[in-house]
Amino acid sequence: MHRIRKEMDIVRLDDIVGMRFPAGRHTKVLIGPGSKEAERFVVGYVTIYPGGKVPVHSHGNEEVYTILEGSGTMQIGKEKRVVTAISSVYIPADVSHSLMNQSEQELAMMFVYSPAGWVDHWTQETEKGPDDQQNSM
Repeated sequence: MHRIRKEMDIVRLDDIVGMRFPAGRHTKVLIGPGSKEAERFVVGYVTIYPGGKVPVHSHGNEEVYTILEGSGTMQIGKEKRVVTAISSVYIPADVSHSLMNQSEQELAMMFVYSPAGWVDHWTQETEKGPDDQQNSM
């Protein structure tokens, strides 16, 4: 079932509280569960603090990370490479991946994945699920 929108939906990053993760990052879902929902994808913004990371995980979603500011080490499968602003990395479904900020500056990135829905590693990293995190921040 497709939703027909009669108005333009605008989401402002500053209006989203988001979720803090113990691995040293803050994630804000711009389009997806708990926000303006698209039917087939999720878009988010992540700040990875110095020394922080997106831990190694995999999921059945295809995904793209776009580094906006800073730099980090991206691992997909067994391959590791440095990623810098402004670069994008495609991550195939069911392939393990991680991103680590080893610099002294924050790393800012956006992600897009499909299909829509929460990815399991968010719940695995916290005692609360994403819905509880979004609402309690």
